[in-house]
Amino acid sequence: MNILSNVKLSSFWDTLRTSYWFVPMLMAVASAALWVVLYTLDLRLEDTTIRSLRWIYTGGPDGARDVLSAIAGSMITVTGVVFSITIVALTLASQQFGPFLLRNFMRDKGNQVVLGTFIATFLFCLLALRTVRGTGNIIFVPHLSVSAGVMLALLSLGVLIYFIHHVSAFIQASTIISVVSRDLEDAIDRLFPEQLGHGISEYAEPAAPEWEIPVRFTTESSPVAAHGYGYIKAIDTDTLLGIAGERDIVIRLMKRPGDFTGAHDVIATVWPGEAVDDDLGAAINESILLGNQRTATQDVEFVVNQIAEVAVRALSPGINDPFTAVICIDHLGQGLRRMAGRSIPSPFRYDGDGTLRVIAYPSTFADVAATAFDQIRYYGRSNVVVTRRLLETISAVAPHLRRQEDRKALLRQAEMIERGSREGIVEEEDRKEIRRIYRETLAALTY
Repeated sequence: MNILSNVKLSSFWDTLRTSYWFVPMLMAVASAALWVVLYTLDLRLEDTTIRSLRWIYTGGPDGARDVLSAIAGSMITVTGVVFSITIVALTLASQQFGPFLLRNFMRDKGNQVVLGTFIATFLFCLLALRTVRGTGNIIFVPHLSVSAGVMLALLSLGVLIYFIHHVSAFIQASTIISVVSRDLEDAIDRLFPEQLGHGISEYAEPAAPEWEIPVRFTTESSPVAAHGYGYIKAIDTDTLLGIAGERDIVIRLMKRPGDFTGAHDVIATVWPGEAVDDDLGAAINESILLGNQRTATQDVEFVVNQIAEVAVRALSPGINDPFTAVICIDHLGQGLRRMAGRSIPSPFRYDGDGTLRVIAYPSTFADVAATAFDQIRYYGRSNVVVTRRLLETISAVAPHLRRQEDRKALLRQAEMIERGSREGIVEEEDRKEIRRIYRETLAALTY
């Protein structure tokens, strides 16, 4: 199975687990199966056996109807009211933290199980209610089913208490940022799995074999246009490598995961240009998975953007919450620490004979650092607390750096932060403090 097939399966699974119907549907099916089992036992057990069990409901058909009707009605009412109020609260919270809050809420297993419990209890009681008979000469009370319905109602009460606590904790800034921060760590571990060593060579500049690109690549290559439009979710470079090897060509990708491509935009160039035909264009397009939104499948900057968005919204005049921005900076710093110790994949891909076949530029540490700091640096340059924490975070990341270009990237960020503070911070004493921290940051980066 190729990379793109795995990505499609992963995307389908992500769609299922982030949907608000999948887990509740499974729990509803399980409740129907439970009713079938208990109803079968109710038909086979004698009344004397059932009455000997003290915890079993032993009332008549009218009482059974009342109990089941009360539970079913209360469950559907609680479900409607609770989730309506919750969605309103989440909508208001998403204005501060960003629209991804709603997506994280929907994919949270606890929330899905709560909804599933309410729906399963309602469905079970509804199915049990239709089996109660108390007219004419036919009297049948599903004692086990009624008892199970009462137990499910008690369970639903406990789940309701859990849900209120869970949502109250979920919409707190620290919890939201921690959830996205874990997604960032997972994305880094998945996309940059190789750890850097601890030898002297890790400090050397990485080789950049631009000379291996054919000299006439620019003048003799031909473009390949996109057949569709959307955000690039994933690229199957292994398939592209096979295509390039079969046709004896070099494919240079002009887009990377996370970029938006419009219809007929150039997504790749091929050398030699005369090798481009409709079949090759279709094969290259099939190796690139497009979607209507960015995902973290092969796009680590997407997750970084989510944390940065929370910080930028917190720094807006309407909210003015620099402490939430500081929390975001702390977690972004942790992500940069983790990525600083990882090996960045080479953009140059070779076949088995060592011939260059595919050029696909990945996200680098510098790209992630710019995504993490650029917007926060701009919108927080007049805030002393935010400016100070940005410089302190760079100093904290510095000891973990192993590549010279990574140091240059953070040095550039530190210079822009200090330069912006001169324009944004009014108080001279505050500017002096920022300059002092800036000098400490420079010392940490040049160590």
